[in-house]
Amino acid sequence: MARAVFLVCLLSIVMLVPTSLAQGLGVNWGSMGSHSLPPKNVVQMLKDNGIKKVKLFDAEPDTMDALAGSGMQVMVGIPNEKLEKLADSYKEAQEWVKQNVTNYLRDGGVNIRYVAVGNEPYLTSYNGTYVKTTYPALKNIQKALDEAGSGGKVKATVPFNADVYESSSNKPSDGRFRKDIKNNIVEILRLLNDNRTPFVVNIYPFLSLYQSSDFPKEFAFFEGGSEPVKDNNIEYKNVFDANCDTLISALKKVGFGNMDIIIGEVGWPTDGDINANGKLAKKFYDGLLKKLATEDGTPLRKKKLEVYLFGLFDENQKSIAPGDFERHWGIFRYDGQPKFPMDLSGKGQGNNLLKGVQGVQYLDQQWCVLKSDVRNLSNTQPEVGYACSMSDCTSLGVGRSCDLDQHGNVSYAFNAYFQNKDQDVRACDFNGMANIVKQNASTGDCLFPIQILNAGVRPELSIFAGLFLILMSFFTLM
Repeated sequence: MARAVFLVCLLSIVMLVPTSLAQGLGVNWGSMGSHSLPPKNVVQMLKDNGIKKVKLFDAEPDTMDALAGSGMQVMVGIPNEKLEKLADSYKEAQEWVKQNVTNYLRDGGVNIRYVAVGNEPYLTSYNGTYVKTTYPALKNIQKALDEAGSGGKVKATVPFNADVYESSSNKPSDGRFRKDIKNNIVEILRLLNDNRTPFVVNIYPFLSLYQSSDFPKEFAFFEGGSEPVKDNNIEYKNVFDANCDTLISALKKVGFGNMDIIIGEVGWPTDGDINANGKLAKKFYDGLLKKLATEDGTPLRKKKLEVYLFGLFDENQKSIAPGDFERHWGIFRYDGQPKFPMDLSGKGQGNNLLKGVQGVQYLDQQWCVLKSDVRNLSNTQPEVGYACSMSDCTSLGVGRSCDLDQHGNVSYAFNAYFQNKDQDVRACDFNGMANIVKQNASTGDCLFPIQILNAGVRPELSIFAGLFLILMSFFTLM
């Protein structure tokens, strides 16, 4: 009997221990959602899942304060639009470092390891906008870190998109940096090398598939279901390995073949395109995590990889210029709940569902939909256009999670706007064609979301603010 009790207790303890992660695994935590989750709750969720590395795109005080004392390794970010000012003024760089780095390097503070200077600043679609400012900004930030006494621990780097290198033959051994930015890249590489800082690159197998109808679909995954790419004595069975080794070849050609590499972003979206769905995302992550768990690296670099998954949450305010899928990269939904089972260890420890964010506060269980008696749906088109322009309708469409009829499309758009406006009753009118219902409007795989309470906004304060504005309007009219 005593032995049975002991085994039950032991099992309970094991179940409470966070899942061990594949070595070198981290996550990207973006902030381009209209409604944010409480940062402290997010940090606790990361702990619950055993995640110990986080990459940010800024250094927002609320997020940094939440990370303080967590022990997590953090990469803070500097947006591209700040590069020019940091490049032109060393004083600005000093102030940025003081405010966003050294301010947090204290006992019980934030374990900052890297500063990401810009984000994919040499992306071809930017047409050279940040080419001249990236290196001087990087140099100033690293100098400011050194002078602040933090340079030994905190390193400045630049996350690049994989489009900074290419191969004329599509073989990794022919990898080389793009001619138009080669000299600029080499200048940055020298600085990184002098400071023993890794090269950070973002790799997206999904985009290879999205951008070319001729791309072999299975080559985007890790199961070896497509014809391999043969390069000398190496056979590449997936585009991730091929892409990494193309970079290594490019680095070798300019004299930095031994430089450490961090995969700053890699992931698979779950909506917004026919190949963006939960099933394929799970397939991709399962293969990636299994690969990381082996610590075998790539054919040209047989060592453990440091990889940051992209991303943590869906972000409904991201630009959809690259594609509607841009708002659906999260392994968690907008409300911090997991989308599908994931074995973060990569060791086949079952389909452990990720632990979601706890303590999430939702608005009322109500939806805004098209009235059932509306017959002339052509009248709804202007309203739908407006609703979608002011919210997020990227889940709508053939082959997406919300492949609905016309009536369903209109209701989805109306509800998206209504929820984005925090369920303001005035946001559910649409020329008298909409009404609020209490019955869940979701259908099949199509989620009609209920909005979350924006972090830092307490319901009682929102109500008070609303009453205050009404009173102010009344007295103004008097």
